Amino acid sequence: MSHAVGVDLPSVSVIARENRDPFRILISTVLSLRTKDEVTETASRRLFEIAHTPETLARTPVRTIEKAIYPVGFYKTKARTVRDISARLVREYDSVVPDSIDELLLFKGVGRKTANLVVTLGYGKQGICVDTHVHRVSNRVGLVETKTPEQTEFALMGVLPAKYWIGYNELVVSFGQKVCKPVSPHCSTCFFDGECPKIGVGKHR
Repeated sequence: MSHAVGVDLPSVSVIARENRDPFRILISTVLSLRTKDEVTETASRRLFEIAHTPETLARTPVRTIEKAIYPVGFYKTKARTVRDISARLVREYDSVVPDSIDELLLFKGVGRKTANLVVTLGYGKQGICVDTHVHRVSNRVGLVETKTPEQTEFALMGVLPAKYWIGYNELVVSFGQKVCKPVSPHCSTCFFDGECPKIGVGKHR
């Protein structure tokens, strides 16, 4: 699956487009941290074949979850995290994933990136999910001038029309992974090369 700039969609976006289930988006995003997209997608699918609801995942042994999600980064820690998240959803939220960023941030292992993806992709609420790629590219092209992803999130809300907020993450994450890389970006193949100020870029290809 690809979009307008010709690169693959992030794994969580692929899963979200197949099934707008906030729980699957939440768990997939937790698994995706520090893990390649292709690994995340495969691991998420294996896990959801075993358990795809808070009730079933909360009952699944940690060891079984570990085997299903391996080799995602920190798979042992993440196995306990997704099981604990599921158990808390069952115990305190009647198995319904909260649709509030502030409420989601109360869960251990859930940061602003994860919370934003759940509310935007799972519930269709307006928001901008900012990870390292979105933060880097947004600053590199001069759209914002910020020092942290959280600052970038709020700065982007001030410069981008709300109708672009949700799609911005999908476009920029993939673009940052494939073209506008952290080191030696592929400027010669970038459609924006002639307009980009290349802020902070030294060597490029």
